Amino acid sequence: MNTHNPNEFRYRVRRSDDTSTRFDRVSLAVRTLSSNTLFQGEHEIGIEHHGALYRLKVTRQGKLILNK
Repeated sequence: MNTHNPNEFRYRVRRSDDTSTRFDRVSLAVRTLSSNTLFQGEHEIGIEHHGALYRLKVTRQGKLILNK
């Protein structure tokens, strides 16, 4: 079940230049991949990042956990 809204990740709220509490939306370009595409039927994948190996796992409850 995929419950996330991809549009939630497309904006970051940042404080505007003045000192008021007004916030502006800044557009972010975020490449979004389906977990099905990443895992391809497996429950764990390895991610190499700057020479370190990370493990991304799907739990029994369908959540993701990233471990170094």
